[in-house]
Amino acid sequence: MDALLARAAAPRYSNEVWVLVDDQEASLSLYRGDTLLERFEPISLGRGGAEPQRLRGSRETPLGEFRVSRFNFESKFHTFIGLDYPTPLHARMALQSGVFSEQQYDDYFAYYRRHGQPPQSTVLGGYIGIHGVGVADPDIHRRFHWTDGCVAVTDAQIETLSSMIDIGTRVVIR
Repeated sequence: MDALLARAAAPRYSNEVWVLVDDQEASLSLYRGDTLLERFEPISLGRGGAEPQRLRGSRETPLGEFRVSRFNFESKFHTFIGLDYPTPLHARMALQSGVFSEQQYDDYFAYYRRHGQPPQSTVLGGYIGIHGVGVADPDIHRRFHWTDGCVAVTDAQIETLSSMIDIGTRVVIR
């Protein structure tokens, strides 16, 4: 995972619009190529911290490289930008570590092939994304990591971000 994250934290091509979430800095940066367009801080991550391998209910934010898969503009968190978690890499890591059985691994890929997106109800959890504060407490947001595994920014910031990215935008969480 470390090698993947080192390679992922750079643009794929000069005009690529992409997002970098930095756990250590508690920041979210939006880039076009190497040019910083927006930087939001502080952000909130999962109460359980950020880990390469997340389990359902752990309240950890998964590390890795993701793609934006959906937008929900009627979320209780103002706007929800869904990510394609768990990725095939996360499934492979789960198999290698014994978290997934061979059958669960096969089921993951069967679902992925059939639906074009990862299943959200595995032992790895799902429904990971970037969202606003919405119904949550803005004061808590400014002071603590409070989410169940997502990345949270303010409502104004999520509006800005959602207007500048699209389905397929690459998101790196490190």
